[in-house]
Amino acid sequence: FVFKLTAAKQDHFFQAAYLEERDAWVRDIKKAIHCIDGGQRFARKSTRKSIRLPETINLSALYISMKDPEKGIKELKLEKDKRVYNHCFTGTCVIDWLVSSNFIRNRKEGLLLASSLLSEGYLQPAGDTSKAAAEGLSDTPFLDLSDAYYYFPDSGFFCEGYSSDDDVVLKEEFRGTIVKQGCLLKQ
Repeated sequence: FVFKLTAAKQDHFFQAAYLEERDAWVRDIKKAIHCIDGGQRFARKSTRKSIRLPETINLSALYISMKDPEKGIKELKLEKDKRVYNHCFTGTCVIDWLVSSNFIRNRKEGLLLASSLLSEGYLQPAGDTSKAAAEGLSDTPFLDLSDAYYYFPDSGFFCEGYSSDDDVVLKEEFRGTIVKQGCLLKQ
């Protein structure tokens, strides 16, 4: 789960704990590069401000409610395109849970709230459909669909049957000395 970033004739290698974390880092770095190349100032915008999320909604508390083993969203084992997704749930399940728990009044509000949870890292996309939406290839970053899969970042999610042949990095690229080793945290 290592990727290389070359800047100013110097290579930097980053290692993630799992595939989805690596993909999230790569996606965010690409967004920053695209923004800077376009002559725009790069700054991470607050989701709360950008979608006018009410101050009364505490995303952290909502996340804890969603993870409640008794009353929260049930994590499932789902299958799609010869892949098995463990410890995940559908976009429809999230919106249904938000409606039934009276956090929102309708599905449209649910999309806004779920998009906030996704943007702030409380939910992660799993599978091609939800990843494409999160990368901006859809009208909304979060999809209210039964074939759009999501997971909690600390759930133990893993996908069986994934082939990362497209992501193969040659061993020759990893020769050298580690100058500084550390852990990256993303907020």
